[in-house]
Amino acid sequence: MESLSNKEVEKQQDNEKEKSCLDGDNTRFARAAGWNGKPHAVRQTEFALDRSKSMSFDWTEFEKVFASEFNNKAGFERLVSFLSEVSKIIAKYLRSERDVSSKVLDFHHPHQLREMMDHCLYVDNKPRDLEQLLSDCKETLKYCVKTAHPHFLNQLSTGIDIIGLAAEWVTAAANTNMFTYEIAPVFTLMEETVLQRMKQLIGWSDGDAIFAPGGAISNLYGLMVARHVADPGIKHTGMADGRKFAVFTSAQSHFSIKKAAVLLGIGLDNVYSIQTDARGRMNVAALEETVQSVVSGGAVPLFVNATCGTTVLGAFDPVNPIADVCEKYGIWMHIDGAWGGSVLFTEKYRHLLDGVNRADSMTWNPHKMMGVPLQCSAIFVKKQGVLQSANELGADYLYQKDKVYDTSYDTGDKAIQCGRHNDVFKLWLMWRSKGDDGFRDQIEKNFEMARYMLEKLKAREDFELVLEEIEGPNVCFWYTPEKIRAIKSHQDRSFQLHKLTACLKGLMMEKGSMLLQYQPLGSMPNFFRIAFSNSAITRTDLDFVVQEIVDLAEQLE
Repeated sequence: MESLSNKEVEKQQDNEKEKSCLDGDNTRFARAAGWNGKPHAVRQTEFALDRSKSMSFDWTEFEKVFASEFNNKAGFERLVSFLSEVSKIIAKYLRSERDVSSKVLDFHHPHQLREMMDHCLYVDNKPRDLEQLLSDCKETLKYCVKTAHPHFLNQLSTGIDIIGLAAEWVTAAANTNMFTYEIAPVFTLMEETVLQRMKQLIGWSDGDAIFAPGGAISNLYGLMVARHVADPGIKHTGMADGRKFAVFTSAQSHFSIKKAAVLLGIGLDNVYSIQTDARGRMNVAALEETVQSVVSGGAVPLFVNATCGTTVLGAFDPVNPIADVCEKYGIWMHIDGAWGGSVLFTEKYRHLLDGVNRADSMTWNPHKMMGVPLQCSAIFVKKQGVLQSANELGADYLYQKDKVYDTSYDTGDKAIQCGRHNDVFKLWLMWRSKGDDGFRDQIEKNFEMARYMLEKLKAREDFELVLEEIEGPNVCFWYTPEKIRAIKSHQDRSFQLHKLTACLKGLMMEKGSMLLQYQPLGSMPNFFRIAFSNSAITRTDLDFVVQEIVDLAEQLE
């Protein structure tokens, strides 16, 4: 799509009624953000919702037909017809996500959306017919955020892989649990194969691994296993001896490390946030000083988390120097590679994880940079058998040892959960479709797009980068219009940037044109962050994003 400032688009909009940006709900966004600029009329670009472009639906055959009839003798044909209509609804939605002229979202405040969908939100004792259920599916997607839209840049997980989507359908059709081989024989073997391949990329010939419901739980596994290795008796007696364990993580690490310490009874007061350098990487000298201080205070240094791909700046903590400290003091080293672990596919960026094989455990989320549909996360442990030892309870109604097959394939007893979703098939099928080279190309494109955005913003005086040089595919920046650049006081300038960034986010949500994430960091005011994981993004899309920020800002004096 051409930049919204080009003459053709402006000419097309000449006859449209100019609107004030701060009318109605836009006023609330701007005022809530603290922006008191006066509105003036500016060009508005309308983003067409794709409802009028959809394939036609004729659901008369499903009127007064209920799901219970699928079980009748003649119900199979109806079932096939129903699923065909569902697939058409999904196809229409996928098509709309590829249309850059469509909205990323049709935003409504919670009370508004509840009112609009009141007729279909509630559930009660009455069954609805299939016609209504199809309508419910269509209506639901109408108001969903289009996370595969090229202008959705709000999270670390963006885009949609069609092979992964198809695999999710198959997974749902199989509808099995992953705790024993007897009910998931094929998927159990797939999980072993895929996790072994990932361990090889880490640089381990042995070790253990399991899929977990998200990176936060994978990090919880890492800390739990570290504690079990340090004191296996805690599994039986709890932390009753008064011993204090200490956890170390960078000030810019994911909050899940602190949450894991809370859940495991270690406590927030025993989590030490280590200062970072200007690029967001852990200061290793500060780490060692803190470890020494903790030891002299009588606590036990248990666990160091090295974040490889921080959530905001995309920084990679220096693995080898951190590993040296851990070896020196006998501390478990965990790598949170939820975001950055996927660089192991590419020789070009693998150096960001130099020394990864020295870690004791690692979190890796294929649902981020690799584009696997949510959710897909795995925890890897270098020492074989530790996951089993830490979690095993031997429930005899599931994990009988006298089964007719090799029960070492019953992986459920090494998991925190009992029921465990099949998260491997989508990754396995995508890997089959792409091979290592396909994932490599996809990840390198993420970095390529990030560097294009970085250089584009460097060349403009109305944008300011948080980091001029980046490690991961994260680009963080402020929009700095002339009136803010002219402010002499650093404090006043930061105050205005903080308000403006939040206001611009509100305006883009109202318009539905795009979604970017924003946040403060330390003493820095709110800034935008784009983390690249959608392989469908083009340079044209990024040109649009930059110009759209400018256009939204023109709605404020």
